[in-house]
Amino acid sequence: MYRGMPPGGPGQPAPETRLAELLEQVRREFEQQAALRSETDHQMNEQYREVELINGKIYQLQQTHVTMKKQYEEELARLRHELEQRGGAPPGAHAGPSQPPPPAIGHGPANLFQGIMTGAGGQGGPGLAPPPQDQQGAPGMPGHMQGQAPPGLNVPPGPPHNPFGYNQPQGPGINGYGPQVPQSTASPGPGNALLGGGRLGGPATTPQQIQANPYAGSPAMGRPTPPPGQAARFAPDFQYSQAEIERIGNTLSDYDLDKLPPHLKRQGEDWHAVFNPNHRVPRRLDVELVHNLAHQSVVCCVRFSHDGRHVATGCNRSAQIFDVVTGQEICHLRDTNTNQDGDLYIRSVCFSPDGKYLATGAEDKIIRVWDIQQRIIRYQFTGHEQDIYSLDFAPDGRRIASGSGDRTIRIWDLQENKCVVELHIDDGVTTVAMSPDNRFVAAGSLDKNVRIWDVQTGTPVERTEGEQGHKDSVYSVAFSPRGTHLVSGSLDKTIRMWKLNSHFDGRARSGECVRIFEGHKDFVLSVALTPDGNWVMSGSKDRGVQFWDPETGHAQLMLQGHKNSVISVAPSPIRDGNGGLFATGSGDLKARIWRYTEYRQGP
Repeated sequence: MYRGMPPGGPGQPAPETRLAELLEQVRREFEQQAALRSETDHQMNEQYREVELINGKIYQLQQTHVTMKKQYEEELARLRHELEQRGGAPPGAHAGPSQPPPPAIGHGPANLFQGIMTGAGGQGGPGLAPPPQDQQGAPGMPGHMQGQAPPGLNVPPGPPHNPFGYNQPQGPGINGYGPQVPQSTASPGPGNALLGGGRLGGPATTPQQIQANPYAGSPAMGRPTPPPGQAARFAPDFQYSQAEIERIGNTLSDYDLDKLPPHLKRQGEDWHAVFNPNHRVPRRLDVELVHNLAHQSVVCCVRFSHDGRHVATGCNRSAQIFDVVTGQEICHLRDTNTNQDGDLYIRSVCFSPDGKYLATGAEDKIIRVWDIQQRIIRYQFTGHEQDIYSLDFAPDGRRIASGSGDRTIRIWDLQENKCVVELHIDDGVTTVAMSPDNRFVAAGSLDKNVRIWDVQTGTPVERTEGEQGHKDSVYSVAFSPRGTHLVSGSLDKTIRMWKLNSHFDGRARSGECVRIFEGHKDFVLSVALTPDGNWVMSGSKDRGVQFWDPETGHAQLMLQGHKNSVISVAPSPIRDGNGGLFATGSGDLKARIWRYTEYRQGP
């Protein structure tokens, strides 16, 4: 090696120069990375700003959504409340879980039963109003709906008969409901010229007396004080003109509750009543809910015992008996030996006059007569070839009338334990009723007619037809308390009152229609008369119950409480002071017991 030569040999750069180059290279790379990072940071900052802007917009949208949702829910709640006040969701609207199809009912080309509840096909028309959303798994609605009031009987003196084998409340009962007041004790008064019987009986009830709650167990809601005269109907808070009142007529469900003054409406927790504001219709009634009787299925029929102490209901596979005072179920009747699978609706129930038996008619074509105290079937009648839609005990307690889709009416004798009369018509029988004097049986049918026969001979006595007759199937009939008149309810949305011939000369005559009651907005499914004949009651697929004055045809009140069709209405045969009780059964899986109170207005 030569001295004085730089390290690395000839041609190699000095170490200091090489180091400087490497450092410069590292610096340039660092600056490049720094510039790249700066650009990346700038891009990320831009993206952060964009994300924050998007988040701000999303938050604004969320706030707008919350505000709109709140407004929507408030409006929906208001509309639901208004709709509820008007009687619930309109027929055909979906308001709950889908229902299984109803059982097939009736037969032949004139079958109206199969479609009446579902609105599917045929001539059935609109379907049964859907149940409310809180009803889960409600069964399909049975087709026939029937219920008429049995003739009233005076209560014999002495302790009440108790066939049920349980301890009944003693004493006067709740607020005086207990000892029954025989109808014969009612003071004469001016009377009801059309149907007979005193109008009110006893002294006139004052509005102050009506304020008292007659049932301790019912909600103590203040009753509206009726006005001393009719001038108050047109007070400043009354928002309907006379022309509007005339236009609305008896369709009381068309009135807006918010536009009616307090004395023309009555509101409970889940029900309301509207009283006719027409100056020609003085308000003479008040109404309140006494008991709400929940069931596991559709309530097809309701009926009071003849002493007024119990009410029976028929639903899917069973009949129930409730104590009227307490509202408690005291008897559950179900035939566990039936061979029919699936639904088996009890379409009709009726008590024997002595209260020992309850007859039930069902879809399996069998009439069962239950010994209530023993909870056993005492009699069982077979022979009908289609569903049994209607039953009625004769007032003498010996015979039962039945009506069936097989186009027959049959009279069954309990003592002989057989059918003693069989009557045939051209179409399915929907409803039957025995006259108060045991002589006649009336029946309504799909062919729009009401017929009356002499029970002893099976001879036809009267038939309603022609221009005066119903324009659609008849679903319910009921005799007046004295048997001089008959009321019928039809799918043509009307109730008609017929004056019956007082003398039978062996020839069938056409009945005379003396009154047509119009005001329901859908099928009339059940009709009845109060035991004094003062009022005609009706239940409809429009979910309403209406009270009608039989002398004028005016609707006195409209009651909305059920959330589905009112299939059956029945008044108690016993009048309690200045009013009485009535029961309703509905497709909303409930039966209800109500009280109506009568009073006079003016001097």
